[in-house]
Amino acid sequence: MTDKIKFEKTGDWGVVTLQNEKALNALDWDMVKAMRAQLMQWASDKSVRAVLVRGAGERAFCAGGDIRWLHDTAKDDPAHAAEFFREEYRNNSLIYHYPKPYVALIDGITMGGGVGISVHGDFRVAGDSTMFAMPETGIGLFPDVGGGHFMPRLHDDVGLYYALTGARAKAADCMAAGIATHYTAHDQYEALETALLGAPLSEQTHADIEAVLDRFAGDPGHAPINDIRADIKRLFSGKETFDDLMMALEKDDSDFANDTLKILSRMSPTSMRITFEQMKRGGALDFDENMKMEFRVVRRIMEGKDFFEGVRAQILDKDRNPKWDPESLDAITDEDITYYFNELGDAELILP
Repeated sequence: MTDKIKFEKTGDWGVVTLQNEKALNALDWDMVKAMRAQLMQWASDKSVRAVLVRGAGERAFCAGGDIRWLHDTAKDDPAHAAEFFREEYRNNSLIYHYPKPYVALIDGITMGGGVGISVHGDFRVAGDSTMFAMPETGIGLFPDVGGGHFMPRLHDDVGLYYALTGARAKAADCMAAGIATHYTAHDQYEALETALLGAPLSEQTHADIEAVLDRFAGDPGHAPINDIRADIKRLFSGKETFDDLMMALEKDDSDFANDTLKILSRMSPTSMRITFEQMKRGGALDFDENMKMEFRVVRRIMEGKDFFEGVRAQILDKDRNPKWDPESLDAITDEDITYYFNELGDAELILP
């Protein structure tokens, strides 16, 4: 049991509250196991018609997974560390296939693992504090938790852009990109929760919930992603290889291309190549096949070097100066990247 996550039944709802506030509601292994077990129980409970997931406090919905624990554990036992991801990915799959409406209130920081427990549900409600990102290429990882499924399916290749750069998206961008389904202003957020949990849900549960969300929906304002959408589509779309993408950026003299190259120069070369391949493959896979693919990759990343160096530079020492290995894109072969995607034999992720 853990007191970092709370489960309640309120009216027709099962309510999940992440309450690991000191860690910005980041998910640890016990939280993931508890959440999956409770969701499975509610799935077969006829008195629960829908699920609501929220984060405690003002700052975060869920800032990701317990990166420090993963770093420390994987150094000694990468196979054991990877078991956290096995449980997390099984939970992501459960949410994706959940038989009842699933609503995530993503007002606050929503990154990494927090994306995995929100974006695959039916409704994602952004607020004025929403800050979405998948910043994994900056710590030697890749945008997992189903990123390989939902990000390639965002229009105009904005998903590939977010995946490689780790760019942040506030509420307006989340709406414009298709990450969020609704926006509610901060001063209406509490009233929205009250209305949702107090709403009598009929057999038309999905429609009942959408009616409440629409009643509280607002205009998040201008979406900066739309200012660069044409550039993203022009330079990111239709590239067969990561080298093709880099060549397109290097040949382009726009501010967008130059800014993007500066951002990518800070990321793990291995992570960027893995991420490009993940997006390419994931765009053609169903959800569970994508999760199996992502588990193969993360299992092998736990045995590598860049994850530990990325966490050291960004989270532990905070010198923001990682020494990637290999340090250049040219030093990484296609065979190097293919290795990460090879099947794991007896260690494969089994779903459901």
